[in-house]
Amino acid sequence: HSGNTSQSDSDDKQYHKTNERINVQGEACHKQQERHAHIFPTNSRHSGNTSQWWCVAFHQATTMIRRSNHHTIITMMFRLSTLLLVFLIITTTTTSASFLSMNHEQIDDTHCHMDDLEKANDSQLHSILNELKQLSFFRNFVVDLEQKCPLTTTTTTVAAKDEVGEEEDTTTTTTDEDEFECSGGKDELDDDAEPLCTVDLGDDDNNDNDHDFFMNPFGGNSDFATTSNYDDLESNALNSIQRDGYESQQQEETFAWDKQTSLVVGETEPCDTSSDPLSSSASSSMSTSTVNSHRDDPLPPTFWMDICSNIKEGDGTKVVDLSKNPERNTGYDGQHIWMAMYEENCIISQEMCLEERILYRLLSGLHTSTTLSIAKNYYPPSKKKNRTSWESNPQFFMDKFQDHPEYIRNLHFAYVVTLRAIRKASKYLYDYPMASGNSMDDDAAKILLRRLLDSAILRSCSSVFSAFDESVMFQDSSGDAVSLQQNFKGVFHNISSILDCVQCQQCKLHGKMAMLGYGTALKILFVPEDMLKLERNEVVALINTIARLSESLIEVRELTELYWEERREKVEALKAVTPPASSMPQSGSLESFDLLDITVGLVSSLGRDGHISMDRESELIELALQRHPELLVLAKHYNQNVDRFLHFARKIGSLGDTNVAKEPPLPDAVIVGSGLAGLSAALNMLDRGGSVVIVEKEHLLGGNSNKASSGINGCCPQNSTYGDDLDSFREDTIKSAGEVADLNLIDTLVTKSENAIMWLKDRVGVDLSLLAQLGGHAHKRTHRPSNGMAGAEIIYHMQKAVRSYEKTGRVKIMVDTRVTKLIMEDDRVVGVSCDTANGPKDVLADNVVLATGGFAADRSNGSYLDQYRPELMTMPATAGEFSTGDGITLATSLGAATRDMDKIQIHPTGWVNPADPDNPSKILAAELMRGVGGVLINDEGMRFCNELGTRAYVTDKMLSHNANYTATGKWDSSAEVPTFHLILSSSAADDGKKHVDLYSHKGLLTKVEGIDALVKHTGLPKRQLVSTFKKYQSAALSGVDEFGKTSFRGVPMNDLSKETFHVGRVTPVLHYCMGGIKIDHEGNVMRDDGTFITGLHAAGEVTGGVHGNNRLGGNSLLECTVYGTIVGQKLPVKTVSPMDSMSTHPGKQETTTKKELPTLTAEDLASHNTPDDLWVAIHGIVYDFTDFADEHPAGAQSIIDLAGTDGTAAFAAVHNKGMLDDFEDDKKGIFVMST
Repeated sequence: HSGNTSQSDSDDKQYHKTNERINVQGEACHKQQERHAHIFPTNSRHSGNTSQWWCVAFHQATTMIRRSNHHTIITMMFRLSTLLLVFLIITTTTTSASFLSMNHEQIDDTHCHMDDLEKANDSQLHSILNELKQLSFFRNFVVDLEQKCPLTTTTTTVAAKDEVGEEEDTTTTTTDEDEFECSGGKDELDDDAEPLCTVDLGDDDNNDNDHDFFMNPFGGNSDFATTSNYDDLESNALNSIQRDGYESQQQEETFAWDKQTSLVVGETEPCDTSSDPLSSSASSSMSTSTVNSHRDDPLPPTFWMDICSNIKEGDGTKVVDLSKNPERNTGYDGQHIWMAMYEENCIISQEMCLEERILYRLLSGLHTSTTLSIAKNYYPPSKKKNRTSWESNPQFFMDKFQDHPEYIRNLHFAYVVTLRAIRKASKYLYDYPMASGNSMDDDAAKILLRRLLDSAILRSCSSVFSAFDESVMFQDSSGDAVSLQQNFKGVFHNISSILDCVQCQQCKLHGKMAMLGYGTALKILFVPEDMLKLERNEVVALINTIARLSESLIEVRELTELYWEERREKVEALKAVTPPASSMPQSGSLESFDLLDITVGLVSSLGRDGHISMDRESELIELALQRHPELLVLAKHYNQNVDRFLHFARKIGSLGDTNVAKEPPLPDAVIVGSGLAGLSAALNMLDRGGSVVIVEKEHLLGGNSNKASSGINGCCPQNSTYGDDLDSFREDTIKSAGEVADLNLIDTLVTKSENAIMWLKDRVGVDLSLLAQLGGHAHKRTHRPSNGMAGAEIIYHMQKAVRSYEKTGRVKIMVDTRVTKLIMEDDRVVGVSCDTANGPKDVLADNVVLATGGFAADRSNGSYLDQYRPELMTMPATAGEFSTGDGITLATSLGAATRDMDKIQIHPTGWVNPADPDNPSKILAAELMRGVGGVLINDEGMRFCNELGTRAYVTDKMLSHNANYTATGKWDSSAEVPTFHLILSSSAADDGKKHVDLYSHKGLLTKVEGIDALVKHTGLPKRQLVSTFKKYQSAALSGVDEFGKTSFRGVPMNDLSKETFHVGRVTPVLHYCMGGIKIDHEGNVMRDDGTFITGLHAAGEVTGGVHGNNRLGGNSLLECTVYGTIVGQKLPVKTVSPMDSMSTHPGKQETTTKKELPTLTAEDLASHNTPDDLWVAIHGIVYDFTDFADEHPAGAQSIIDLAGTDGTAAFAAVHNKGMLDDFEDDKKGIFVMST
């Protein structure tokens, strides 16, 4: 009994102590929330109710504790801890993705808010940078990881908080090479795995000596520091190209550059020598001279040119493939390195000047980015840990940053500074030579880099590129600006040298690259623009550093979400062990708090997902806090079924029937691809009253349809004057298709061709008034605009018609969005999964239409081209780089059948650009060039085919100039693709003036006067060339030539010396994929057994069978229009509201009063010549295209190139004058030439 009494007395004392603590905590409830607001921010629409709920819960719980026995207290406190975690989850999961709710804050020392930077990064910067860093030019980085550490042997006592907030008081000894051995993550790895710090030198088998070195590559033992064999060790550069092998001879030659030049100017020591961590010898190696007596003299303009000079390259220099060495956790503790950077270089003080603060924030941003990489890739793959890939450590992330949001702000600051450098160097970088030895990658790199530079002009990104102002630096009021600059550069040099003390090779690699990237950015900011010169390695480091900062912004959100997801899982685990309530609990019991928790969480999620209005949400929360019994019961039993909860709860409260936000109906279709097939399907559905979502992986609409130039075929009534009819059209198409012709698909194509032409003219408003005869056609039936390119004209008017529905909400266009998967439910396709700039997203719909085009541009290993026609992998192509067969992959993943996949059309004429003859991407020399009378001449000066034959025939005659092809009938991928001359007479050029002007403007056609000038320009033998033309003239008179040609247009005049010729070089090119997804005549996607995949449809080049062996010229745009229309007409729509032709048809707009335009001279026009102020004169009128440039189907650059000039010739070469009717409001004046 005495023992029990003693225990009871002890419990009473403990009870009173606990009670006192609870009272104090209860009274401080709201203060506690305010104090933690920066860590656990709450959404404004939820914070009041949830905080009230938590305080009420806390108060009532403490009241119950006072009234309960000790065993119950333990149970209740356990359940209270569950409620605490639930509360934290509720108050944080309603926040935006930005870390610590800082996204509305301005970034210090800039003119930019964090949310502006986040939006710009999400919208396009991150995707561009992520693609750039994977290309050969940017992933190969030159680095020397064998430089000696410049730090002298010292003993230092550290008592400070490091960047990640950990306070230590330790004594460390630093030697040249022996310190801080990298653990290599051995606790997390399998027994046979190499430490994470070791270098991956490729697949070569290592000898025993190599193995020994790998096991201890960083000199962690004491013996290593005393040996002198460091220089004898085998090179430990990461994944060096020299070890793995060069990709090509060109790449080997590319990386045979000279070493960096010596310093341009000297410098002073940045700090007092007593605190300088570098020895005198080390310092002298960094600076060969000092400036003491002339500190006030102006610095030379070359002063900043050598800011990167202490990132040295010596005998250990190697080329490293960055893609094989991502930044991640290696187990290395680099705290001493960071401390040396922060403290020993005099950039941490109580009162930092602007320059110190900027350098500190750049380092802090780098430190933050490194920490994020470690957190994101913390746990390595391990069999013993059951990990198959790298995994994150969200708790590590939160431990480092939850009390230090300023580190995240510094990350944003560093990103802004580097973006400012990109903007300032845009002119220099725009035409920067890309030479990695991989020509295809280099072409892609040029395009992507220019797209990044062009991003600076877009409305969504312009502010972040100019948010930092470097001109405010080094404006010391005491007049000691020279010393300030010298000190700044000296500190940067010291920090750069300290990186050679890092004993983890992976860490050293990324540290050196980032510092070189920073140094390059600073060089750009401080060196006069006319003197700027960047080495290849500097450009590589700059882009990779910016890409890393961009990725870090994404990782902040991802790690935050992962952290709270782990918290939710812990709450659910706690709930699982909490005893369930056996009956409806009384108000005040902890069981009631469980139901209150469930109800509040359910209502919160309904509001967050838009199922209920804010007023309704407020009403339900208040009812829940009042313990409304019916509401709590509904939440208890229907918390897993939102629809049923909403249905039964509609009678509770006054707003249940009237203010419930209804879920919008699913769109009638998701259309993947925005070429002519996709747009035709969309417009037909929209005109019928339907709703669609268009998903396009590129930034602009139109796809390859936008490039089509020859025209669109159609057998229309007016064709009868040329003797054309459906039978003739059908016969020509079947003949071209060959033995695999699908008569049903061809018949559909031919019989619906007239409707397609009339729909484009009458509904869409396209001018198709001209008629031409292309190769392979017996009659004129190819329609084209009188003043413009067919594809560009059609796509412009199509997207205009489709976009007219955007304001109604019935069409949503998602660009820069790649579909990754088709979603199936109950054996039906019900939507798509996408990768967007903001992360993965599912788009659901009643049907899915694939209109993604072909695969002719994908030359990667395992591509469809590689699988079915590997001999064509080296042949140039006209298809856009986006033509990679995505739709075929999506469909076949669900069991769709394919057909004719080996039928790849080689177009006989792609232009060889004399300025870039080896470029694998070619501009098509339209069929019309031969249709109007162009003749093909080989290097012997002879014709060799009927130029009006089918594409397959003409191509075969071209390739037959290769002896091996003539003998075997197959092309050898190692052979050089032959080139030929395409020559037009003056009359032929006049007939095809639109095309001739365009190709001449692009430098692909050259105009020469007389036969002698033609011979001089081409190098062809005059005697043979004259004989060829004379023979052709005679054949034209007789009506047939030796190759069976019977139609002769544009025959050169008899006196060849007076003829004006237009000549260009052409070569066979990959142009179209006849094979693809198997469909029926209604566009239904089929399986091999003939059944349909319900809900999945396809149209355009993504399908197979319409063209057989060979597509007839002009049938591509027709196929897209016919089958896109069929799909758009057959799919059911939920609501049919007939189209108001007056309001939706183009060209029928309300009449507006015309404003009187001022007169503008060439000088006036020239002053508006920037992307942000873009005026162009066309046909005597000056237009402001500033806002339109980004929407131009062919891209903004073609308009930017004309800024401040008369662009009439360039415009007329592509477009119809009537297109300008849409820019009435953009007119600025009447253009007159200055006198």
